[in-house]
Amino acid sequence: MSGNLTIRKLQSTICFILVALSVFGLDQFTKQAVIAHLHLHQSIDVIPGFFSLTYVRNTGAAFGILSGSEKWRIYFFLSVGLLALILIFRFFYSNHDKPLVVIGTGLICGGAAGNLADRIRLGYVVDFFDFFIKGLHWPAFNIADSAITVGVFLIILNFLLDRTD
Repeated sequence: MSGNLTIRKLQSTICFILVALSVFGLDQFTKQAVIAHLHLHQSIDVIPGFFSLTYVRNTGAAFGILSGSEKWRIYFFLSVGLLALILIFRFFYSNHDKPLVVIGTGLICGGAAGNLADRIRLGYVVDFFDFFIKGLHWPAFNIADSAITVGVFLIILNFLLDRTD
């Protein structure tokens, strides 16, 4: 029985790592493509009146929080980013037997690492998905943000499904 548990944990760990690395790689690739092919604030309509690719730099947190606080921003983001990664790893290892949690934590880890890499390397996060209806805009976001959102959704879904069993 112990051998099967070890194999399952190894399989879960490999899945987690593959998901996290895939998200990180895709996130960094798309951000570099945006930087290479668009000028800052340039926008390309994909679905007119609804969706554009728009190159923006987010110096703040979600929705631009802390964007004007230069002095504390770098310490805050490095501390929160590293703490988040530690908590994600701990949560994964205590729930490695739950497929939705394994995939969800992999998505969150890859997304958090992607945005943290931007902050360390560039001092800001590259965002480019721009959804809007008429004058109402959702804040621009990226692959990392999307992965984090889907990962959180999968973890919540796992707990909701566990409660119904």
